[in-house]
Amino acid sequence: MTKKKSGFWTFIFSLMPGAAEMYMGFMKMGVSLMGLFFGVAFLAGFFGIGVIALIDVIIWFYGFFHAHNLRAMDDEDFYALEDQYLLPMEGFAKEFWTRTVISRYRKIIAIVLILFGLSILWDNFLWIIELIIPRIIFDYIYSFSYRIPQLILGIGIIAVGVMLIRGKKQELLEDAIDIEEVDEYGSKAGDQNS
Repeated sequence: MTKKKSGFWTFIFSLMPGAAEMYMGFMKMGVSLMGLFFGVAFLAGFFGIGVIALIDVIIWFYGFFHAHNLRAMDDEDFYALEDQYLLPMEGFAKEFWTRTVISRYRKIIAIVLILFGLSILWDNFLWIIELIIPRIIFDYIYSFSYRIPQLILGIGIIAVGVMLIRGKKQELLEDAIDIEEVDEYGSKAGDQNS
C-alpha cells in the first residue's frame, strides 16, 4: 500500500535509486529503477566500458529527485498515483517483445545468449588454466580475453548500425516503388476517365 512516510527515511532511502519508492509502497517503480541502475552498472563492468557508467549518474539523479517529488505531492495526488513500471512492461511492451523482437531477431538473441554463456564458461576456465600454465603465458591469455567482450560489443554495435542503414535504405526504395506505382496507375486512371 502506498503511504507517505518519514521525510528523513525517504531521504536516506533516496540515496539508492528505487529504494525510496519501495519504502513508500511503489514497488513497481522502485524495482524498475533499481533494476535499471544495477543493470547499467553490470553492463559497464562486464564490457569494461566505463563510459556506460555515466548513464548510472543520470539514473541516480532521476531516482533521487523522483523520490523527493513523490514525497512532496499533495496527499490527494499521492494516494491517487498508480504504481507502474518506469519502462513499459505490460500490454504493448509484452506483445512488442514476443511478436516483434523475439520472432524477428530470434537468431541474433540466440547468438548473444550463446556468447554470454561462453564468456561465463571462459572466465571459469581461465582460473583452471592459471594453475596449469606458466604465469607469463597466462597473463597474455588473460589480457587478450579481457578485451573479447568489448570486441564483441563493438562488432555488435556496428552490425546493428549496418542493419539499420540497410533497413532504412530498403524502406526508402519500397516507398519510391510505391510512389511510382501510384503515379503510373493514377495517370492511367485519369486517361481512362477523359
